Amino acid sequence: MKPTNPLKKFFEKLKLGDEKGRNQNRSHIPFRLNFLFFVIFGLFVILVTRLGYLQIVNGDKMKAEIKSSTTITVKENAPRGVIYDAKGVALVNNQANPAITFTRGNMMEGKDIRDLADKLNTLINVPADEGLTTRDKKDYWLANQKNLEAAEERLSFKEKNLDTSNEYSKLVDKVKDSEIQFDENQLKAATIFKRMNAASALSTVFVKNEGVTDEELAVVAEHAADLPGVSTGTDWDRSYNDDLDGSLRSILGDITTEKQGLPAEEAEALLKKGYARNDRVGNSYLEKQYEEQLQGKKGEYKVTLNQQGNIEKQQEVKKGEKGSNLVLTINTEFQKKVEDILRKHFQSLVDSGVAKYSPGAYAVAMNPNTGEVYAMTGFKHDVNSKTLTENTLGTITNAFVPGSVVKGGTITAGYESGAISGNDTLIDQPIKLGGTAQKSSIYNKVLGNQIPLNTVQALEISSNAYMMQIVLRMLGVQYQYDMTLPEIASSKEMYEKLRKGLAEYGMGVKTQIDLPNESPGLVNDQFGTDQAPGAGNLLDLSFGQYDTYTPMQLAQYAATVANGGTRISPHVVKGIYGNNDSGGLGSLQQEITGKKLNQVNITPEQMSIIREGFYQAVHGTNPYTTARDLASAKLDPAAKTGTAETVPDGHPDVNTINSNLVAYAPHDKPQIAISVMLPNLDEDHDDTNKAIAKDIIDAFADTYGVQ
Repeated sequence: MKPTNPLKKFFEKLKLGDEKGRNQNRSHIPFRLNFLFFVIFGLFVILVTRLGYLQIVNGDKMKAEIKSSTTITVKENAPRGVIYDAKGVALVNNQANPAITFTRGNMMEGKDIRDLADKLNTLINVPADEGLTTRDKKDYWLANQKNLEAAEERLSFKEKNLDTSNEYSKLVDKVKDSEIQFDENQLKAATIFKRMNAASALSTVFVKNEGVTDEELAVVAEHAADLPGVSTGTDWDRSYNDDLDGSLRSILGDITTEKQGLPAEEAEALLKKGYARNDRVGNSYLEKQYEEQLQGKKGEYKVTLNQQGNIEKQQEVKKGEKGSNLVLTINTEFQKKVEDILRKHFQSLVDSGVAKYSPGAYAVAMNPNTGEVYAMTGFKHDVNSKTLTENTLGTITNAFVPGSVVKGGTITAGYESGAISGNDTLIDQPIKLGGTAQKSSIYNKVLGNQIPLNTVQALEISSNAYMMQIVLRMLGVQYQYDMTLPEIASSKEMYEKLRKGLAEYGMGVKTQIDLPNESPGLVNDQFGTDQAPGAGNLLDLSFGQYDTYTPMQLAQYAATVANGGTRISPHVVKGIYGNNDSGGLGSLQQEITGKKLNQVNITPEQMSIIREGFYQAVHGTNPYTTARDLASAKLDPAAKTGTAETVPDGHPDVNTINSNLVAYAPHDKPQIAISVMLPNLDEDHDDTNKAIAKDIIDAFADTYGVQ
């Protein structure tokens, strides 16, 4: 046997191990590569599948999403509804005006708007705004890049490190007065810049909406490609009937301007309803009360933006709709007659000096069965002048001491409390309570005189003593000379019992007319005096010498008596109408009716006694019958007069008379209820208030043809 070489064996083993390792590596490499290729292939299949899904299955949706990033929808205001009188005469209309508008892109900066304003200034004539402020001029100056850089160099190191808003404020401070001494052309450009810069992103403002010429419209359209966001359109103004009288004008109210926009106190609520901050909205009276109906539905435009966020084109996609129209209960012809009647009679009192201290005169006429207001008018008078100014809204905002017109309410309180039950007879006599001055009827001031009167007679000749004795009975006592009233006379409970009878007719509470800012009158809270708690004030309240009421409240009172005891809210709008094809008055959308607020809580027999008292106040034969002058009216009326002793504001040493009246006609089938208030006359002039009422009734008969 040959000897084995150890070294040779070592190298042979090494060689075998190397070959074995290479064989093992060869077996692993293909597997790894195959696995990697398989993973890549799988991912590729998933990607292709997903792309196919997006392209084929969801392609339309993706296109819409891509388009939405460059196409947005903006809204444009539509004209408000028209307001017509009861005969269909347009009182408030819209006058269309051509306009030049600007819709701001969502990436537009001040410098872009300045360049645009300068271009536009060479094409159209926009008069310089008289209200252009120093800040407005500085903003325009800083919108120029070179000017901005010059101002930035004036900032200190600390100012340059402020936040953006504070830094800009410092930049404004660095602008020198000499740098904003603009000529007329620059002021015009600054005015355009101010209007355009006021627009928020993607909102539209008017650059010019007054006096736009056809040439300006043409030149803007011609250069549309160079004026991103600038377009031509239409604006509107509220226009008023040339024959519209002053009294109706104030009832209609006003709207805000685009500059005023939403009233601050209502902005949050209106924004939630979809309004924009610069929208014009009703700001007073009917325009405000019926804002929701009068406001038009906005048109919609699709605005396409380029990659820089500027507007490339605009396309109308939804036409705006004019607001709904209102038809009033007021006939312009009759309203004018009532206004002329009141002015004529009151001017006569002013000219003669009788109304020197009177703050004004007021009259209201309404339908007692529906609450429709036929006419409402008033005049204001300054003590230092004989000139009258229109104050129709004073019929719902101004309150005066009513006097004896309220006695129907006092009798009602007596019925409800059980103090009287029917046409009860009480003794008219002067009332003298301990610690107070004597109180009596105007015709019976002699102590010891005793005149038996029933309820109808007490209304006919207007007995104060009868009303005071109703209150005494409500207190549970019988009248005795120089008596002291029980402690309950000064309690709130007793005042509320008496006032309840008055309030059921609308006195001392809001009538709920469809106009804002109505006053409830003044309900005093002084329950008596130190010397005689409750004695003076409670008894004074019974014949209208304590609380104050508005002319509209007294008209509602007259209407409630006229219709037999149903208190109905007055209203000046009769219906809400749509638009016909030409934008005129369309079909009825909603009828407006007076709400039945309450029923006077007495029996029909008791109400008929009160109505008989009103009738006898006109037709009675007693020498002291109070309203006999109305008997010759064209429609047979019933009425109640009232005289109150007063002191005019600012003249505590002057004694005056409020001369008031309520009436309705015809007495058997009432069609009209009236109130007349003539406060603070130097002497009793109930002949004037009766003359006014008679003339109004006659004018109503002539206008409406009522027999």
